[in-house]
Amino acid sequence: MTVPSPSPRPVARPDNSPGTGFGPPLGGPWLVPGHDGRLTVYVSVQDTILRWTQTEIGGVRWQGPEALAAKGVTHVSVVYGENRYAHFLGLRTRPAGDGWSRVDVMCATQYQTARPMTRWHALGNPHKDIEMATEVGAPTGTVTPDGALHVFVPTGSGTVELCREDAKGAWTAWKRLPAAGVTDAPAPAATSTGLVELLVPTRVSALRLHGTKPGAALERAEEAGVVPVPGSATPLETGPGRITYYLTDAAGGGVVALRPGFWPLPLGGAPADGRVAALRAPLDGFDCTVLAVRGATGTVNLGVCATEGEQSGLWWTDTAMRCRSDPSLARDGHGRVVVAVLDAEGRPAVARQEVGQGLTLSDWRLI
Repeated sequence: MTVPSPSPRPVARPDNSPGTGFGPPLGGPWLVPGHDGRLTVYVSVQDTILRWTQTEIGGVRWQGPEALAAKGVTHVSVVYGENRYAHFLGLRTRPAGDGWSRVDVMCATQYQTARPMTRWHALGNPHKDIEMATEVGAPTGTVTPDGALHVFVPTGSGTVELCREDAKGAWTAWKRLPAAGVTDAPAPAATSTGLVELLVPTRVSALRLHGTKPGAALERAEEAGVVPVPGSATPLETGPGRITYYLTDAAGGGVVALRPGFWPLPLGGAPADGRVAALRAPLDGFDCTVLAVRGATGTVNLGVCATEGEQSGLWWTDTAMRCRSDPSLARDGHGRVVVAVLDAEGRPAVARQEVGQGLTLSDWRLI
């Protein structure tokens, strides 16, 4: 696999604004499938989200970059659900007098592919006390099949707070969840059956919270005796209403699969300290799970196994593509696997599944 020669396209530099004590801010890229079948790549830079959109379904040409305003918003992340709306989450810090700052959780939405996004909306802060309010971490979110957005933030006191938007756009007040000793942003998921759950990293384990029915309060479930590397955990629905979490074990350094009712399953690999991307895709007629990580040597590594068949083996391949970001995975409008990264110079690049056997990727292309 080769990388094209440098071109005059702009360098997309990830957001490196100061953190809040919960790990580095996310800069992307995020690869999001639109309702019309086209893919969009988003990259967070200072005060801006850059956007590139496929010009046609499954095509190799992209339009962009287009700049979406994010003035003063840091720790940006992008989430989407079955409706394919792209929801942007982040934090905004503003002076509040007497040397203090006001921190608000922020949200904006893009409803259609390549269309403008809404203005940023402040969700406030779960803490009334201004000193405690400055210690919230980066927000994460998930979207249920009915379109309701759930936003979670870790706090400096080691708890997790939830603010939820219903399908009609009304927001609830912040609610504290039953978790303590939280050390990083949780990894939330919504199932096709309408249930919400999340994996919460703590000092000694990974705690799962879940709802027993759609709209129900989240309750404590099992704890796994593995501590995730901050920001590494990713949920994937691997069966109807069943979530598997893929994460990097802080003790062993390899990727681990966590599924309710099973022991943590080591999957090998040599990931760096970033996020594990996960995607289900049919390969050679089999239901497979594809994983992607930035390896310890700085290149993109791909892993493939039968879905929920990790115990039979997961095969890792080093693509030799050097990158400075965590990879992102999606399926395009023709069902092919697409991988997006920021290359060694910070420019967005993609490779897609070639027609043929298994997961053979095309050469990487700058977009």
